[in-house]
Amino acid sequence: MNLAVITGADGGMGMEITRAVATAGYQVIMACRDPQAAEPKRQLLMRETGNPRIETAPIDLASLASVAAFAEHLLKRGEPLALLMNNAGTMETERRITEDGLERTVSVNYVGPYLLTRKLLPLMGEGSRIVNMISCTYAIGHLDFPDFFLRGRKGGFWRIPIYSNTKLALTLFTIDLASRVKHKGIVVNAADPGIVSTNIITMHMWFDPLTDILFRPFIRTPRKGAATAVGLLLDEDAGKRTGTLNASCRPKSLSEKYTRHVQMEELWERTESIVKKWL
Repeated sequence: MNLAVITGADGGMGMEITRAVATAGYQVIMACRDPQAAEPKRQLLMRETGNPRIETAPIDLASLASVAAFAEHLLKRGEPLALLMNNAGTMETERRITEDGLERTVSVNYVGPYLLTRKLLPLMGEGSRIVNMISCTYAIGHLDFPDFFLRGRKGGFWRIPIYSNTKLALTLFTIDLASRVKHKGIVVNAADPGIVSTNIITMHMWFDPLTDILFRPFIRTPRKGAATAVGLLLDEDAGKRTGTLNASCRPKSLSEKYTRHVQMEELWERTESIVKKWL
């Protein structure tokens, strides 16, 4: 069992994660929205790692039909899945609604990865690992139902709170799923990369110049940002823990506010009802 799936594998952190996983000898599927655009990066990674078993495959996390089609293709192949890295993410600059009636950030950052993970579980077993890329912003997230799915948040569009809400949802999914699949020997953990210099962050759109100056020293390179996720995927010790949130390559203590979140079960049930036609 040495197949790995990495979403957003052609992005900044995605490239670093793919490089590490391919170097470790895994067969890697780079799940990208535009495989043609990702092809030069695939070629580069094959040369750099000496691993010819890297392929690209199309997935659009803003389309549940696309997510389901990607998963169905893998299910038909029937190869056991060792690693699933839900890395892809977005922070929209305006409210956009998907073909499924979901706010786009919510689909790409949470519902899409949820559906992908749920569909691929039959390929996973003892020793398989799932890693979800979250963000420290989960701590300011709120889940207002049904607004969360339809609009990202209650009220007007505001990109940072909506992004934070999706990362809270993904964190709760990590904790909940970990307990549901523990008996199968599958471990599920979350990685917080810190503030990373990738295409998702355009500093001038976030902060005033003074805040930019204050934050700039804390911005990590994609390689440093990816390190926690890479450790969760590959380190032997990381395979012994599940349902944890990790930052700076270490597990972080979570309060019962999150481990027993009052909306965790409702979030699962509402998400299940959205994706059930694709399961």
